[in-house]
Amino acid sequence: MQQQISSRSIWQSYASIILLLAGITLGSLVGFLYGKHVEGFKFIGDIFLNLLFTAIIPLVFFTIASSIANLQKTERLGKLFGIVAGVFLMTVIISGFVMLVVMWCFPIAQDNSLRAMVSQALIDNPASAVHSGGTSLTQVLTVNDFFELMARKNMLALILISLMVGFATLRAGEKGRPFAQFLESANEVMKQLLEMIMKTAPLGLGAYFAYQVGVFGPQLLGVYVQPLALYYLTCTVYFIVFFSLYAYMAAGKLGLNLFWRNNLTPALTAVGTCSSIATIPANLLAAEKLHIPAHVRNIVIPLGAPIHKDGSSMSSIIKLALLFAMFGKDLSAPSLFLAIMGITVIVSIVEGGIPNGGYIGEVFAITAFGFPMEQALPVAMVIGTLVDPIATLLNANGDLVSAMLVTRITEGKDWLQKAMKAST
Repeated sequence: MQQQISSRSIWQSYASIILLLAGITLGSLVGFLYGKHVEGFKFIGDIFLNLLFTAIIPLVFFTIASSIANLQKTERLGKLFGIVAGVFLMTVIISGFVMLVVMWCFPIAQDNSLRAMVSQALIDNPASAVHSGGTSLTQVLTVNDFFELMARKNMLALILISLMVGFATLRAGEKGRPFAQFLESANEVMKQLLEMIMKTAPLGLGAYFAYQVGVFGPQLLGVYVQPLALYYLTCTVYFIVFFSLYAYMAAGKLGLNLFWRNNLTPALTAVGTCSSIATIPANLLAAEKLHIPAHVRNIVIPLGAPIHKDGSSMSSIIKLALLFAMFGKDLSAPSLFLAIMGITVIVSIVEGGIPNGGYIGEVFAITAFGFPMEQALPVAMVIGTLVDPIATLLNANGDLVSAMLVTRITEGKDWLQKAMKAST
């Protein structure tokens, strides 16, 4: 009976991933077997992508605006909140930079099949061509009419307005509370809409890959092998080495030993559920065993689940690296460094706390660098699905070790020894 419950739990956690991979695999097999005869299936993939594109605009607005509008409780924490934000930002930047260095050292080859696919796609849809570098900052960040915010090409302007609406709601105080409740309610509705659309993802992406493999050849799938191998290896090293370093910085050898002794349950929960939110109870229990003060753990752990994501930061880099190779752009150009790191930080925040929230971050990154959405998003979605388990591990476990770092800053160097003595 217990084994049946465990199997059911595993299926519930990974069902969407398994079904999506099954759809992609079956579609790729059909494309391989029937070649260009599968072109008639393309409309199914197009329908799925069009539904997704239609939902993304309101989803982005309500997700960001409602998240900011409901920060009243945390902003009162003043200095502690500032320290938490600083620690979160530090680890996200470090994780992203580590992944970027790996991509510089082991660049993804600009595969001919991908280049052919892009070239043909741009012939079919020239309006989706990559934006030129001469686009002004004004055009990227703002629009001159409200209705233009509804266009995907103006995603950065939409995000900026969403942030401003959220902060304006905060400033309105009690009078703004009904609007904050509306934003939260609308955000929940959009989550449910996205879940409904994503249930068709195995069919939609399966049809998309049947078309791509049938037209451009099975070598297309081989492109994913290198970035995935690099990602999993880099994340494993980061998990062991950097989390150990953070724990040591927070509380010395004692903190290092205690962290790994109490880390197993949160780590397995994160991998088993693929959800940072679902890992909050396990993280809170582990934080208590690590003697992290209640006023710290009760803020860092719940707040970190939606907005602090080391794994998402690293996955953002791997997606960008693949897209840069796909569209023949140089990821190592010095002029792009700050833009890539900035986008990575924003994406790791934007993705937080919603089912399939990574797709919002992917749309944001694709828009920021001007890649054709119709060709870039399915690639980013597949990578996002394949890296999800270990990304969630870093996202969720990063909250626990961050709570240790915050305690070190707020409580002093010997906080752990004092806490252990007080508990005996």
